Amino acid sequence: MINEEINDSELIMLYREDDENAKNLAFYKYKFIIDILIRKYQSYLKKLNVDFQEVYSECTIGFSDALRNYQDEKESSLATFITLCVERRILGLIRKYNRDKYKNLNNTYSLDFEINNDGANLLDILSDEGEFDPLNSITETETYRELVAKIKDRLTTREYEVFCLMSRGLNYKEIAEILKATPKQIDNTMQRIKNKIRIILKNDN
Repeated sequence: MINEEINDSELIMLYREDDENAKNLAFYKYKFIIDILIRKYQSYLKKLNVDFQEVYSECTIGFSDALRNYQDEKESSLATFITLCVERRILGLIRKYNRDKYKNLNNTYSLDFEINNDGANLLDILSDEGEFDPLNSITETETYRELVAKIKDRLTTREYEVFCLMSRGLNYKEIAEILKATPKQIDNTMQRIKNKIRIILKNDN
């Protein structure tokens, strides 16, 4: 039996060698990410009458994709990469079941894409309720990718990782769970990110 304290690099190496214990441990260690994302999209999936087994099957495919393709020299942690890969499969399933209504869904969110059940979008996530939000001053010619490139340039590796999860509609408690940090640490990081984004936008205007 593989020791549960094995680091992610060793775990991935053994996983790719088809070690059954490594596969079981990886799933045991990171299954909670699948649970978080299924909860996030639960109301969408119910409205589309998507069978839970199909959802779970897609999530496990995304999970396996993440472990096969993760490169630990990249900036994101394995947990973040799993989150992005699993969510990509869920979004693909949503597109499959309702291509017309969700034809604008893609793997990178636009600023006005609705990302959770109460209608919140990326603008809402990066803004503080009741405050003037400089993100609203983005011109039509400013693309989301251009903005993200500028944000990535300004943020630390950890901040950008949190930003990626923020932009997926995850709250600070869920991000803390994924990144194995305290909610307070993530909340503070999110505030720093928002402040840096405000500065970026202010300098661009």
